Amino acid sequence: MSAQAGAPDAELLQRWRPRLVELAERIATVVRAAARSARERGGADELMRIAAQGQGDVTYGIDVPAEAELERWFEAAARQEPLSLLSEDAGWRHRGPDGRGGVRELAGFDHGGPHVLVDPIDGTRNLMTDLRSAWCVIALARPCAAQPWQRDVLLGVTGEIPDSRAARRRLLVAARGERCEFEERELADVARGGAGVQRTVLDTGRDARADHGYFPFFKYMADQRPALAELEARFFARLAEHEGADVRNCYDDQYISNAGQLVLLALGTYRMIADLRELVAHRSGRPTLTGKPYDIAGALVCAEAAGCVVTTPAGQPLDFPLDATTPIGFVGWTNAATRDRLAPHLAAVLG
Repeated sequence: MSAQAGAPDAELLQRWRPRLVELAERIATVVRAAARSARERGGADELMRIAAQGQGDVTYGIDVPAEAELERWFEAAARQEPLSLLSEDAGWRHRGPDGRGGVRELAGFDHGGPHVLVDPIDGTRNLMTDLRSAWCVIALARPCAAQPWQRDVLLGVTGEIPDSRAARRRLLVAARGERCEFEERELADVARGGAGVQRTVLDTGRDARADHGYFPFFKYMADQRPALAELEARFFARLAEHEGADVRNCYDDQYISNAGQLVLLALGTYRMIADLRELVAHRSGRPTLTGKPYDIAGALVCAEAAGCVVTTPAGQPLDFPLDATTPIGFVGWTNAATRDRLAPHLAAVLG
């Protein structure tokens, strides 16, 4: 267990870590089965149909089986002990045993049990079109009397939900103060109930190169792209001038999943990732869609445990209330050496 965790935290991690890993696997299995079934029926469009407007984001057809599986899990878990659950569709809910083998609603956070955040599918738009993997993002926060913050998160679980062509599925798990565990499984082996084929501990190292890698500025919203592209161009101009970077070899990637972006940062695939949507929206006075706490809370713990440095766009520590509505912007560097070399150039560009 984490050297920074006290006895109550260590006990909580020991009990809940396997439960949350299992939950990520359950959700991935259910979602992939539903997507496969829809495509076999020729009904892939139903995966993209808007089903509802949740508290945090639109709920599409592909989200429905994931939310249903999460609801079944929540009901079963609350029979055993009190807990709070945050999901993007419903926000925070609080439940616990009713003393008769059932479940009762609780008044709030002050019940002595843990707080769990789950984004069943981060990267819905990729997955529902079978374009790219999505991720199930889970965070475990310690018991507290009020709404928790990111600093209260003890454990992150980030499990891949692969597209239909995938042969493997990846899983990242990290407790705060520990290293990030990475597991890659053959999907055929998962179906047989077998163990993972590869396990390792992630370490992003000290390489601080300024080119020959992926340095994405996330330009998700069409109306923000000109402003974001201007900031991006100025940043790379500074790298060319001051760091001698060959900007022809500074590659771009537009992954519509904050969790997926942080996973690629932790794996060393990305050298940096800048999600400046909230900053640009604030400066322009025009609303936009941004990342939310449930998108990144668990993935953030995993990335930091791998050696990444993730901050606000202004370079401050990234902390936020764990809810379904707070807009989140961030900049991630694959390691501290990269942050030290490149962050001053981004700061100069952002003013």
